[in-house]
Amino acid sequence: MSLLNCARAANENKTSKKKPESKPLDAQNDKSLKQKNSKSDQKVSNEMSNQVGIQYLPICHHYELSVVIGKGHSGSSSIFLAKHLPTASLIAIKKINVEVWDRELSYIQNEIILTQQLSHPNILQLHCSFVKGHELWIVMPLMAFGSCRDLIHAYFNSGLPEQAILFILRDVLLAVEYIHQRGIIHRGIKASHVLISKNGQVCLTGLHNSYNTIQNGKKLRKVHDFPIHSVDCLQSFSPELLHQNLAGYNFKSDIYSIGILICELANGQSPFSDMPATQMLLEKLNGTKPKLADSTTVGDFIIDDDGNDDQPGTTQERADVIFFKRTFSQNLHEFTSECLELDVVKRPSATQLLNHSVFKSIKNRPSSSLPSLLQPVTPLTDLAKVPRDLSAEEEDFTRKMSEVSMQEDWTF
Repeated sequence: MSLLNCARAANENKTSKKKPESKPLDAQNDKSLKQKNSKSDQKVSNEMSNQVGIQYLPICHHYELSVVIGKGHSGSSSIFLAKHLPTASLIAIKKINVEVWDRELSYIQNEIILTQQLSHPNILQLHCSFVKGHELWIVMPLMAFGSCRDLIHAYFNSGLPEQAILFILRDVLLAVEYIHQRGIIHRGIKASHVLISKNGQVCLTGLHNSYNTIQNGKKLRKVHDFPIHSVDCLQSFSPELLHQNLAGYNFKSDIYSIGILICELANGQSPFSDMPATQMLLEKLNGTKPKLADSTTVGDFIIDDDGNDDQPGTTQERADVIFFKRTFSQNLHEFTSECLELDVVKRPSATQLLNHSVFKSIKNRPSSSLPSLLQPVTPLTDLAKVPRDLSAEEEDFTRKMSEVSMQEDWTF
């Protein structure tokens, strides 16, 4: 993995001051939209509030790239751990090589514009973006625990504990409620699009597949548009979105995706991940509901030895794995089932789900309680732990940083 030496870039800039090193993306000029957030929205957490006074300018030599911590957009972009030199604060920078970008530039530009129009503590914000040579740089906060998918790969291979799932779920629902109120369908909610900061703040990202239902001044009641670049999100899509019939889909398509997210967080893998896309489509259209794997659902996951299950050991040995030694609450089982309801009319809204009894146990507990539930995983907050060998490969870094796995994309 090659690391960019920004110090060298800064020196080169001194020798050629007349030639601008970078220029802001057009979307950066639209700052006024971020200031129109209503007073009824949630107050930004202390973690984000501390960054309000920091000015992140679209100037390359203000940032020192350290190491690649992930990939985005199906590997078309790289996410770097970086330092903001004027304040010495750690941040994340996404770099996209526009010369090899295999999608329309409007695809990423629309995501940047939309993100700047939104202002919510549970939606990942962008500090600034600019073009440097043939690269687009997007500067954003560092979410030190990475994505939920990173956590699953790093330690929680069999799924996260229920309390951690509830904290994550509550913040995701607050973000989804917010964008739904503004006429936006996310269309890409999954574990790698849910990021966690060092203080336990959960942020939803991955808005590149989103759809604005407000068209020509009117709010559409149903949508027939299918995301162009959606291969990585097919498992999360609702049956009605995949079906593409005259009935279309609406905001509750995201609620189904939240149900899939819960299963992914609880079971350690996404439902339908072991089958072809065509089979997945048939299963969803037939009303097959994924379930949480625990002691109460063991019979739904164990296949007799005469079956096609190729897992080693006897049926009893397979039943003794960690999945079936734990028991999720009945509330969480019911909550998940409601999200995955095939009948869209019966599927609840984000606002209704936020009032569900499953959240009673964390009702008065802040998000700062989440990090303790993620132990022994530790957040990436110390640059001293990052290898500085410029010839090191990304796999070497992943092995050294065993606390947080970088195998899964950080998708911003």
